[in-house]
Amino acid sequence: MSDETLPQIDFATFILSLSHSVLMHLGEAPDPETNRVEANLSLAKQNIDILGLLEEKTKGNLTGDEERLLAQVLFDLRMRYVERSKGAAK
Repeated sequence: MSDETLPQIDFATFILSLSHSVLMHLGEAPDPETNRVEANLSLAKQNIDILGLLEEKTKGNLTGDEERLLAQVLFDLRMRYVERSKGAAK
């Protein structure tokens, strides 16, 4: 087990963690274990869908800041996914 201190988990940290996973699967961030950049659009879409499900299921239960964060993250990731998908189709 590592001695490094992990950040306290709150909703924003959880959303940002899932967001980083999407960026890795889009090939826009390196895997922290291998330091390699590899795209897997199926996994990227699955994680985006999970974030969308969280948005749907938590409606009315989030603070304004949490709602805005989730909406902004989802919008950004969806746009990146569309762009990456267009590039993969060529």
